[in-house]
This record gives sequence, C-alpha cells and structure tokens, in this order.
Amino acid sequence: MSLAALAFLISSATTTPASERAAILSVVHRMEAAWNRGDFRGYMAGFKNPDVVFVSGGKFQAGWQGTLDHYIRDYGGSAERRGTLHFYNMKVDLLAPDAAMLVGQYRLTRGTRLTEGVNTRLFRKAHGQWRITINHVSAYDVEPPTAPAKQ
Repeated sequence: MSLAALAFLISSATTTPASERAAILSVVHRMEAAWNRGDFRGYMAGFKNPDVVFVSGGKFQAGWQGTLDHYIRDYGGSAERRGTLHFYNMKVDLLAPDAAMLVGQYRLTRGTRLTEGVNTRLFRKAHGQWRITINHVSAYDVEPPTAPAKQ
C-alpha cells in the first residue's frame, strides 16, 4: 500500500461528513469575523493562495493578490466604508474527501447601502486545510425602504 493511500485511510477514519462540513463552515465564519474587524488578509486566508479563481460582477479578479488589492482599494480605510458582512443560509455538499461545494447567501451593510448576494464556492482540502479554490459571487443592491407619502 502506498504512503498516500495509507494517509487517506487514516484521515478518513478520523473525519466524518459532519466534521468536514463543520470545518468548512468554520473557515467561512473566520472569514466573516476577519472582514468585520478590517483584516482583509485574514479574510483572504480562506482562499487558496495564489491561484484562486474569483468571479464577481461578470469579471475575473486577478487571482489571490488581485482580489486582496481590490478589497483594500474598494473597501479599506474605515469601518463604514468596509461595512458589516454576514454569511447565512449556507449549504455544504461534500463531493469527494478533498472537495466540497458551498452555496450560501451574504449581506454587506455599508452605511445606508445594503448589498445581498449568493456565493458559490468550491473548496479543496490540502494538507488538512479547507480552502476556497473557486469563488463565484452574484450580488445586487437592495433599495432602502421609502417613507410613505404624507397626506
């Protein structure tokens, strides 16, 4: 038996689908917490570095560093500019011992601007760590409610 096969058997014996889903959700929760404290590098720790595929707004970002640069440029500087991020309604499907897909929603509140969207994320497990290798975002701005007209 090869060393890789033995390592896989040992790894499989100590993990369960529930523990793998929990590990993936833990990555996402750590990312959310990092964003909300203004730690963009901590947020990016959830993505495979350097070659994550990141698609947003119908465009590809320039890998890990390009995505980090985008976040710092467009969201950095202040808590109001960064906003508060919340991931929710996440569903994790294990595809293989080293692959999983997460589909979930997010909400980003920046002052009076509210953006909501859906993330589709392919996670891969390497060296015991789950990382996002493909991230696709579909987002829209939510219009603030208008006050009823006075009569």
